[in-house]
Amino acid sequence: MKGILVVIDGMGDLPNSQLKDKTPLESANMPNASFLASRGELGYMYTVKPGFVPESDEAIVSIFGNELISSTRGQLEARGTDIKLVRGDLALRANFATIDSFREGNIIDRRAGRTLTTNEAEILAKALNKIKLPVQFTFKATVGHRGALVFKGGFSDNISGNDTTYVEGKTVIKNKISTCKPLDEEENSQYSANAVNLFLEKAFEVLNNHPINEERKKKGLLPANFLLVRGAGIEVPKIKQYKKWVSAAYMPLEIGFSKVAGMKTYSFEYPKLKSIDVYANLYEGLVKACKFSIWVLRKNRKKADYAYIHIKETDLPGHDGRALDKKKMLEYIDKTLFNFLRKFAPPNKVKVVITADHCTPCRNKAHSADPVPVLLYNFQIPKEKKFNESECRKGTLGRIEGKELLKKVGFLK
Repeated sequence: MKGILVVIDGMGDLPNSQLKDKTPLESANMPNASFLASRGELGYMYTVKPGFVPESDEAIVSIFGNELISSTRGQLEARGTDIKLVRGDLALRANFATIDSFREGNIIDRRAGRTLTTNEAEILAKALNKIKLPVQFTFKATVGHRGALVFKGGFSDNISGNDTTYVEGKTVIKNKISTCKPLDEEENSQYSANAVNLFLEKAFEVLNNHPINEERKKKGLLPANFLLVRGAGIEVPKIKQYKKWVSAAYMPLEIGFSKVAGMKTYSFEYPKLKSIDVYANLYEGLVKACKFSIWVLRKNRKKADYAYIHIKETDLPGHDGRALDKKKMLEYIDKTLFNFLRKFAPPNKVKVVITADHCTPCRNKAHSADPVPVLLYNFQIPKEKKFNESECRKGTLGRIEGKELLKKVGFLK
């Protein structure tokens, strides 16, 4: 193995009052990251381009040297599940969400409070798949509030979603539901938008009156009574191939991307959410993810040239405004995964890059256009450094755009 790319989802942040005006990275006790930084180089990266607020798929696609038009979120999400796709199937990423009513259309929570248990999501998915439409479709509940929606047949993907959190690199959070619209005047685009809108209307009727949601309301929980969809796609994403890479990925998006990029992909089943203690579930997932990543690296030390490790959990406290949890998660990653890398890399002369796909500042509760920190561990003569946003701004790697990263650190010629 020559190199390891570790992406800590949403790691970048801004100074936060909960942490005495420090970022989670600045506040966290991370001796192993400091060890790697002191023997390497630091820099900062705009994962797509300056001023652009990236979604996770846009960031990862760009970091691996692809243009944004080469991929769609829906296709990557669906290919990260067991749904079988053929050309012309329309795939979309979906969120279980909460609205007040279909008529009023006020969005109460984009993720149904994050408290939807695995069992509840699967029961609701089963009910959704019984909806009668003039077209065939499949809905798959994946992890937490997430899902993949696929319409079978010859559809157009030149349609908008009804989820407009990030539009063309800008944060546009709207509190009203919208309809999916055709983006051209082609008859098939109108037909495709109509099919999705009809499903979404019927989905609200099924979900809003479902016993699961009636019970949730009795418990004071937000009902998962609507679906927000985005990232329409009908073709296999045309992205660069990385056949000498191995991937440790466990969320549908990253699994789908890794497979389409030709990587040998390892994944595990995420711990089921069985109660409303979402963060206990996240920490359980984080523990499993770090152990699993270490296992994949050990197993493939002599089999793969490069490895892609993606850790998801740190993004969620950013969206929820929980800076202390983000700090705690970073410290756990340092204690486990980074501690392993500190011992694994030197004898094997494996370069290590640690970065993020985007910033998710806790005070914003959304992605931002701020650059992400980059650490390249390349066995330099030790010089005291800390791995955080401010130090990375001063580092010798300088400013990087996502598509330049792998060449900049020597992972590509």
